[in-house]
Amino acid sequence: MVNRFVLFDIDGTLIDPGGAGRRSMSKAFYEMFSIRDAFAGITMAGKTDIQIIREGLGIHGLPSSDGIVDSILSQYLKNLEIEINNTRRHIMPGVLELLGALKTADGYWLGLLTGNIDRGARIKLGAFNLNRYFPVGAFGDDSEDRNRLLPIAVEKLRKSRNIHVNYSDCIVIGDTPKDVQCSKPLGATSIVVSTGPYSYESLLGTGADYVLRDLSYAMDLVEEFNL
Repeated sequence: MVNRFVLFDIDGTLIDPGGAGRRSMSKAFYEMFSIRDAFAGITMAGKTDIQIIREGLGIHGLPSSDGIVDSILSQYLKNLEIEINNTRRHIMPGVLELLGALKTADGYWLGLLTGNIDRGARIKLGAFNLNRYFPVGAFGDDSEDRNRLLPIAVEKLRKSRNIHVNYSDCIVIGDTPKDVQCSKPLGATSIVVSTGPYSYESLLGTGADYVLRDLSYAMDLVEEFNL
């Protein structure tokens, strides 16, 4: 039996956190540097948390040395614990059905591939009781460069479960062009959904193997093409 490793992005793919991440990061910059709306005009989608912080520091002429990034991340996590409890957050369409089906299907392993740092990812998913589906993952604090995360996730699966998968047996599901860029060059199957900030039409030009309106259609792909 071929093992398939299905890796999910979080924000815009599995969940909409109701703006909790941006608010938490912006509050951290205000609390530490007295800068209001520090990330105005900065696109966060598809980037790692550390990339976002460095970009914010650079725009405001602040150094990123001497442990400042770690200090910002610590404050960000404190804020996120509060901000995730908002009325705008929700799970994306089809997610629970897809995760339930894949969790019980033979030969499928679930994981995360996200720019969120590990603790931030778990806070967001914990608000929806979704952590139980994802025993392993690659996160923004594993590498600041998202393009390095797929090999890290595959190695974590090998070490933690003694499961060996080829990149060609990985399926990466996200909502931005960066999700395609970090997976397709390695031979993984790439699926993008237009439930995040990018329109269906714009995602058609990313080179993804499949572009979907939302994850309600994903299980049909898995069954039809034996992904």
